[in-house]
Amino acid sequence: MEEEDARDYNEPCGYCSAVSWSITEEGRFYCTSCHTVIEKTREVLTGDVTTNARAQSISRGLRKRKNKFDKGWEWFICEGFQYILQKQAEALQSLGVSSQMKDEVLYNFWKRYLHKSKQDYSDKPVNDITQDILSQHTDPETEVETTSLINLACSASDTDVIPEFSSGAASSISEASGRSAWSGSVDGSSYLQKRKKGDLSLSMPMTLAFCYLALLWLRESITLSDLLRLVMDGHIPYLNAFKDFPEEMKMYGSDFKIFHVQSWPKYDDVLKKMHALAEFMDLPCFPDITERSFLHPNILCMKYLMEINLPDDMNKWTCRVVKKIGVGETDFLTLHPGNKSAWTVKYDILATAVIIVVLKILFLLDDEYEWLLANYAEERNKKNEEGCPVFDIRKWYMVVKNILDVEQKKFNEERIRHLWRCEKPLLYSASEKHIVLKKKQVVMDLQRQFRTLTGCLGLTEKRKPSLFQLNWTEESTKMNCFHGHSLAAVLQQKGDIFTPLNRDYWLCTLNKCKKVCGHHSQYSESDFPHTYRFVLHLFSFLLRVQPSLIHEEVSTIEHKLFHSKLHMKSRIFKVQKK
Repeated sequence: MEEEDARDYNEPCGYCSAVSWSITEEGRFYCTSCHTVIEKTREVLTGDVTTNARAQSISRGLRKRKNKFDKGWEWFICEGFQYILQKQAEALQSLGVSSQMKDEVLYNFWKRYLHKSKQDYSDKPVNDITQDILSQHTDPETEVETTSLINLACSASDTDVIPEFSSGAASSISEASGRSAWSGSVDGSSYLQKRKKGDLSLSMPMTLAFCYLALLWLRESITLSDLLRLVMDGHIPYLNAFKDFPEEMKMYGSDFKIFHVQSWPKYDDVLKKMHALAEFMDLPCFPDITERSFLHPNILCMKYLMEINLPDDMNKWTCRVVKKIGVGETDFLTLHPGNKSAWTVKYDILATAVIIVVLKILFLLDDEYEWLLANYAEERNKKNEEGCPVFDIRKWYMVVKNILDVEQKKFNEERIRHLWRCEKPLLYSASEKHIVLKKKQVVMDLQRQFRTLTGCLGLTEKRKPSLFQLNWTEESTKMNCFHGHSLAAVLQQKGDIFTPLNRDYWLCTLNKCKKVCGHHSQYSESDFPHTYRFVLHLFSFLLRVQPSLIHEEVSTIEHKLFHSKLHMKSRIFKVQKK
């Protein structure tokens, strides 16, 4: 346009005598041959007081800055995950986690990961980096300088901005600029093409693996199930976490396939990634988990006994089981990233499985014996109205089941009402921005009108996070609190020793799974008593895990606890068979 506007000016240049004029943004003529700017300006085409040249200059300048802002910075995928990690660490610190988590522990883990995966100041394409992640072997004693970490503030330069391109010229422009053709990031397309299932390339579940590693290092009171529950409740950024990216970090196409998740993280998946990540980074032995640490089974068992409203006296029996099978030892509980043969400890699931084993020792949980004990406890409570009440498992079952049904209904309703779509429009290409924004505005208008018609003007307030989901000390539940009840109806005293009245115990399974996985059992609800299934589902709701994971841990503890008896029965069976 500038050359066309200057076509009518045919005076030669006073310096190079060339007749080749164009117009600057300020509306002044300049020679395209020697770049000399002269005093002549574009003639005013309208009668306005403000000159048309000045108006054109202002309009053109604003439009150019807007286009530049729309294209944003040149940023890499690792910078996006780095920004999400920063926000997750800040959210955890706001919940009471140590202030060392973000600036010290997580910072060093992230720095070490970038160094091991060769992404710190590396010009190597990301498709080669992802292939080297699992095969990389470096000296564990190598120190990484602090400057190898990309700035946590996600700062970037906006000087190198590429123009918008059409699909026909996408490949050539991408090669020329280094920007990925089908994403807003530089390496989004190549990163997605080379990412394989099971590798250690960055993903949203991997960010939780980083956070859990940091929590373990600090021996915080947040277990993996607590972390995932906080994520599901929206207290920690995970779902649509990219909506908080800076405006300059534009996302298109492949970027959404990397950062936009449409499912909740799974316990086993995050745990597996955490152990693989710790081994890949060659981390040293973590701080010892002693009996005073929150992650110790004795303390976690006490916490879950309070959570499900069981008597405090049961903690003595859980401690005895923990000591008997040796899962309370420091060497067993402390994470050793280099020790592949060590049993992967699931601290929260281990504690709940110990409680279930104790319940089976005391009450059997076969849908018959526990109700006989309940009748006996009810009779004793009638005779002893003023003393310490005796624990009645039938009454406990009715109270806890009613509360669990209410909480389960609330949970299901919240999940049904949950909006998976991001409030920020997803733009898979720059050309469709106008259409997507228009559709988004129509949807928002319809939702606002619907809320007005139904009388629901605002969203429900998010509940404050807590490690305890069920509270039995409030006035409404104080009459149904069983914490101070005794176990006199299920124990018998011989001298100074108390032993259970129950002499039987049924095992979840006697044989290992026939598959290659090596699990101790396969869980099928129809094969087990109703009371046992109820306890499994109770802990499954609290931990947000599948009942099969808890059942598998129960089977493992039983094999440790009754190994000698099982071995003896196996030998007797073989002799009789001969």
